[in-house]
Amino acid sequence: MVKMMEEKILELIESNKRIVIARHVGGDPDALGATFALKEIILENFKNKEVYVAGTSISRFKFFGAHDKVTDEMCYDSLLIALDIPDIKRLDGVDYYKFKKVIKIDHHPEIDKFSNNEMIDIDASSTCELIAKFCYDCNLKMPKHAAENLFMGIIADTNRFLFGANKAQTYEMVLRLIRDEHVKPNELYEILYKRSISEVRLEGFISLNMNVTKNGLGYVRITDEDLKKYGVDSASIGSIMNNYNFVHGLICWVVFTEDVKNNVIRTSARSRGVRINKLFEQYNGGGHVYACGAKLKDFSEADEIIDKLDELCKEYKEDELK
Repeated sequence: MVKMMEEKILELIESNKRIVIARHVGGDPDALGATFALKEIILENFKNKEVYVAGTSISRFKFFGAHDKVTDEMCYDSLLIALDIPDIKRLDGVDYYKFKKVIKIDHHPEIDKFSNNEMIDIDASSTCELIAKFCYDCNLKMPKHAAENLFMGIIADTNRFLFGANKAQTYEMVLRLIRDEHVKPNELYEILYKRSISEVRLEGFISLNMNVTKNGLGYVRITDEDLKKYGVDSASIGSIMNNYNFVHGLICWVVFTEDVKNNVIRTSARSRGVRINKLFEQYNGGGHVYACGAKLKDFSEADEIIDKLDELCKEYKEDELK
């Protein structure tokens, strides 16, 4: 079944001259690595294609590639490939309904059915793993930079194999990228994980100001004034969240960050057992079962989420004692 879908996706790529690749808002290394890698793979193997990556540029991840300007006129006669996104409303930079054909490749639990051309594997570590598998299964050439992007996406979404890498196929794919494409892990780790002293200090602020409930929920509110004090923007939180994964007493943790420019409260949450994705879908967000995000209207919605997460943590602890 998977092989048939890969063949169908390859056929659609071959039969469409113009292709737009898009991912979820607030692109992370997996989403960015997959989109830019797929663009390079298509251009390397199909010289006559026009391939564009849609979405808002993210300065701290500019090493993945440069986004393209995609107009509405370009969409009408184009193939859309939506990567690393389970729901239409979070598609960044383009309108799903303007495309004549759509492909979806993802590893999140499905929320919206995009089309009949979907390759979804929730057991895969990352969308980057799925793109690498597609490339190798279809005997396509893989450019060096594409291989590096795929490697970084896999590493980031598994947090260096600390979670989400439960199958041998993930390690086999990483081995192949290192062995066959000559990816150099040490060099890419430095690119991916280098942080400014401002971000390190922001992490200290989060640690000092995190409230922890008796049920194991940790939460922090970060205002625009706090961000200015540490000289960072709201996008810096994503690189910090996974660092609390092994803190004793925390079952779930969430950070609410004021984004004055976009007039939203950016929300990022992680869990070590509590299923939180369905809750965040109620707030126009979503993601993985144990790692979610959303954009809230104000801090009053943050208070609602805190109460609901705390109740989920309480229920989880009670179930553990049974």
